[in-house]
Amino acid sequence: MSYLTLKSGTDVRGTAVVTTANPEIQLTDKAVSDISAAFIEFLSKKVNKNTNELTVSLGHDSRVSAMRIKTAVKDTLVKMGVNVLNCNYCSTPAMFMTTVTENCDGAIGITASHHPYDRNGLKFFLRSGGLSGEELTEILTLADNITIEKSGKIGTVTELDYISKYSESLRDMIKKGVNAEDFDHPLCGFKIAVDAGNGVGGFYAEKVLSPLGADVSASQFLEPDGMFPNHIPNPENKTAMEFIRKATVENGCDLGVIFDTDVDRASCVDEKGNEINRNSIVALAAVIALEENSGGSIVTDSVTSDGLRTFIEKDLGGKQIRFKRGYKNVIDEAIRRENEGENVPLAIETSGHAAFRENYFLDDGAYLITKIIIKAAVLRKEGKKIGDCISTLHHALEEKELRFNILTPEFRKVGQKLIEDIMKTVNYLPNDVCELAIQNYEGVRVNFKEEGLNGWFLLRLSVHDPVMPFNVESDTAGGCKEICKAFYEAVKDIASIDFTPLKEYINS
Repeated sequence: MSYLTLKSGTDVRGTAVVTTANPEIQLTDKAVSDISAAFIEFLSKKVNKNTNELTVSLGHDSRVSAMRIKTAVKDTLVKMGVNVLNCNYCSTPAMFMTTVTENCDGAIGITASHHPYDRNGLKFFLRSGGLSGEELTEILTLADNITIEKSGKIGTVTELDYISKYSESLRDMIKKGVNAEDFDHPLCGFKIAVDAGNGVGGFYAEKVLSPLGADVSASQFLEPDGMFPNHIPNPENKTAMEFIRKATVENGCDLGVIFDTDVDRASCVDEKGNEINRNSIVALAAVIALEENSGGSIVTDSVTSDGLRTFIEKDLGGKQIRFKRGYKNVIDEAIRRENEGENVPLAIETSGHAAFRENYFLDDGAYLITKIIIKAAVLRKEGKKIGDCISTLHHALEEKELRFNILTPEFRKVGQKLIEDIMKTVNYLPNDVCELAIQNYEGVRVNFKEEGLNGWFLLRLSVHDPVMPFNVESDTAGGCKEICKAFYEAVKDIASIDFTPLKEYINS
């Protein structure tokens, strides 16, 4: 097996626990060792240092395979002469921050985000940020044929409670941002529920909010448990969002906060139980980002609603760049535009990945929530609530997401042909019926103007898999099904793509 099969965008991901379904795991100790060694060789060339001159931090989330994998990584790095900062339980964004505050040459986070308990992975950081897909391909190709050389100098291992240091920086940020009379306790009177989903996010309640005076008694699932016994730690998951919504409302909280497993994503719930996720979390983050960046650009992923565009551009006076799905794509586009002189204070995906320019364009759920809490505390002085910031955001009456499997190995060619065929078809139709969306960087987005439809669909290729996600929204009751019917008529004879979910939805 080539290690390239473990590439998932810019991360290494694979099975790590033996189960009935996976009797042979992919992330064996040897695989982990080879890939880690290849990263060190890559890093050595990147920073122009010998391997025995490198310092690399190492941390992990709560997954059951984390300790085994960490041992394999640590032993390999020490053998190669690398000095290791062992951060133990640590969020993925905090691992990057060790390159900023601890002068680490690189960082390795052991995580598979919200994926099931039997999966795990490796995420690598340089001082410049996360790896590109091309850089990871280079590392995995090197790992396929690597021979791990023992250094003349054995590396050291230094224990570092970095999550406490990272938490202190977030506390300082809140103190300065709120600037309350009781400077050290700016959150007195606030009741905030934190749902960590048994990932590593429990630190935010215990080490950030509580010392600042917040009541966090309604928080739940703070203890790390890699079996994730309560719900999937994923802000996009409906069950997970219902857990934090319920905790917030039933306990009379001012705010509810939910993180994914490794805290690079987050969403929240207001005091009324309204979910602030997907388009709403983008809108709220945009409010905060544009306060000191009038007219600035917000780069988002492609599945955002028309209501969000109106909110950013008409209500806030900013500009929305609706780019490709995939948080690294969104971040890279923001950085590219910044380098060309455009004012881009925020890159954010509807999944909850939010990267502020002021924070190294790092997708950091804890940083996002910290910015939101500062805003909530400032609004409280004015007798306002956090939901007031996005009260004019229009939500579509209906929305639906479907996924179509492509049934051929040449899935990219098949998917791209369908996208191109739809573009040609729409161009032949009258503009008062439907039209291609302007400024669309991914797939095909079609706006429907005909009475009874009043919405849009977006069909695109998945970033990694032989799948075509299909998003549809409408402001008319029954409009989503009508749009789906029109789409089905155009694609029903294509045998290489499974449109069963579309047929089932239409007939439901």
